[in-house]
Amino acid sequence: MPVRRPRYATLEVLLRRELVRDEHPATAALVRELAGVRARGAFTRAEFVRMCRWKSPRAVRLWRANSPARIGTVSRAVLATRSERRRMELLTGLRGVGVPMASAILTLIDPRRYGVLDIRAWQLLFAIRSVTANRRGQGFTIDQWEQYLAALRLYARRLKVSARTVEYTLFECHRRLQRGTLYPPPATTRTGRRPRGGGRGRALPSGSGRARRRPAAGPG
Repeated sequence: MPVRRPRYATLEVLLRRELVRDEHPATAALVRELAGVRARGAFTRAEFVRMCRWKSPRAVRLWRANSPARIGTVSRAVLATRSERRRMELLTGLRGVGVPMASAILTLIDPRRYGVLDIRAWQLLFAIRSVTANRRGQGFTIDQWEQYLAALRLYARRLKVSARTVEYTLFECHRRLQRGTLYPPPATTRTGRRPRGGGRGRALPSGSGRARRRPAAGPG
């Protein structure tokens, strides 16, 4: 369910009043562990698995299907290009990686310049009219990612904080403002029963507080 409009007149006012400067300890620890990735110019399969697990464990079978060689090739290209669109295209070419997951990988590698494209953050931006499309914050496109990233960086510069800090603040504000369920209930059949697998709508949403804030798991 889309979030109700916050009481603040503008996004900048909201951020200045509600800014969350402290990162979750487990996330901060994972960022420190990945600090050498940019200098190295690539990330390993084990690092890739840890980043994906931090965002959401739901597609584990898909992202574990990526070979070390494939991940190495893609990660080197991602870190070598200067094009944000190309980075997203490369990462979403990996199995199990959509735009939100790709944004999480970039955030963990470089939280100063990136934030997670998350349903909560997007819905709040829509409610305060900082974005004008995709009210529910689902099925994100690369164009929407670029629009989102530009907004994060704009306010990060104004507030002299990281893009991740802006995103995390939006995430936490949405949690306080939300009423009802985050995702719509699954459709029912003519008999009134949910289709097989319909119970999945009750699972942790991608990027949910528990999935993204819990201590990082090992590569398994």
